[in-house]
Amino acid sequence: MFNTNEVLETINMVEREHLDIRTVTMGISLLPCIGGTAEKTAENVYDHICKKAENIVKVTGDLSREYGIPIVNKRVSVTPASIICAPFANKSYLIGKALNDAAKAVGVDFLGGYSALVHKGTSDYETEFIKSIPEVLATTERLCSSVNVGSSKSGINMDAVRLMGEIIKQTAQKTATQGGFGCAKLVVFCNAVEDNPFMAGAFHGVGESGTVINVGVSGPGVVQHAIESIPEANLSDLAEMIKRTAFKITRAGQLIATEAAKRLNAEFGIVDLSLAPTPARGDSVAAILEEMGLESVGTHGTTACLAMLNDAVKKGGVMASSRVGGLSGAFIPVSEDIGMIEAAERGKLCIDKLEAMTAVCSVGLDMIAVPGDTSASTISAIIADEAAIGMINNKTTAVRIIPAPDKKVGDEVNFGGLLGRAPVMPVHGEGAEKFIARGGLIPAPIHSNKN
Repeated sequence: MFNTNEVLETINMVEREHLDIRTVTMGISLLPCIGGTAEKTAENVYDHICKKAENIVKVTGDLSREYGIPIVNKRVSVTPASIICAPFANKSYLIGKALNDAAKAVGVDFLGGYSALVHKGTSDYETEFIKSIPEVLATTERLCSSVNVGSSKSGINMDAVRLMGEIIKQTAQKTATQGGFGCAKLVVFCNAVEDNPFMAGAFHGVGESGTVINVGVSGPGVVQHAIESIPEANLSDLAEMIKRTAFKITRAGQLIATEAAKRLNAEFGIVDLSLAPTPARGDSVAAILEEMGLESVGTHGTTACLAMLNDAVKKGGVMASSRVGGLSGAFIPVSEDIGMIEAAERGKLCIDKLEAMTAVCSVGLDMIAVPGDTSASTISAIIADEAAIGMINNKTTAVRIIPAPDKKVGDEVNFGGLLGRAPVMPVHGEGAEKFIARGGLIPAPIHSNKN
């Protein structure tokens, strides 16, 4: 399946162009863990994860050494925990603690799935569960949370959108000494997918099998280097080069995913080919867009460049593997991309432009810091805007926003590591309280009636 030339090309991409396997994520169903009490369920959850994922760190380490490809993160995703907690929602925190303890025991970086799917309505137990999120994220280190508030088929649950604005504010306050770090582990989705290996939004869908390996591959530096090699190319040739490069990156991901699944006694799920940047120079999606011909990311033409990049990446991925899935495309997290950070600091990149870019990228408004006094209703309105883009365009959109406590525009929040640093960006001063307070459901678009 893989020839010598492909292996040599991969080695070159690793050594010179920042190619890495961003994450190997094991998805684990927790449905067999539901017991008669919250305490018993928490015990079952801990034991089940420790048994299934006990070798993930060792196996990924072995694969990294054998193939010479860095594997940056080892992660676990689980069945949305609100389902597991349904019989005892007032004790959801016990399941959250068990999940965090299991993540520490097996040595993974993050565990995703303290999640709820409320895109059409919110039951009492789900409301109780969602209200536990701020405290749980404030008292755990490795646990990530997500809430799906809309879909193209069901519309947008505006009651859930209103609640999530409040939850994000509470999470920021409970982690104020860390710059609102809890919010970096919380994503609000529209059209969430069941096989996303990337944090903080990963969860193991109920339609998945018991244990699955999903791999996320990232190579912004590889794509940038490819574009640099053809400086005079027209856009058709540029798209072709990006497509060919994405093909090679995906093949590397499929190799690791296949071997990891075999050694971990799990099914091979998908390869997510997402250009996920880091704060390191040479590993930036913004730099790719500027190499395509923009003076600065955020200027006119940015959305068009990103649309072409995203499409070419997806085309290259599906040529390389029949198992491409997740969110495959390009991510634009501000704090995690040195080019985005610097453009925001220069005032060349604003939230409105980022919102336009989310219509054509893989996810949405990601790792954006806003002033700490931003109201819950404004945060809810930002979520509603993103959910509307996802609903109408039948794509996944998301919001991961940090109302940084005691910070104002021009300040900075530094989370360190892959999460980087976030310049605090301005929001509109005019409110949307009345709109958010209306609640109810924004109906699904007419094109949802496809049956």
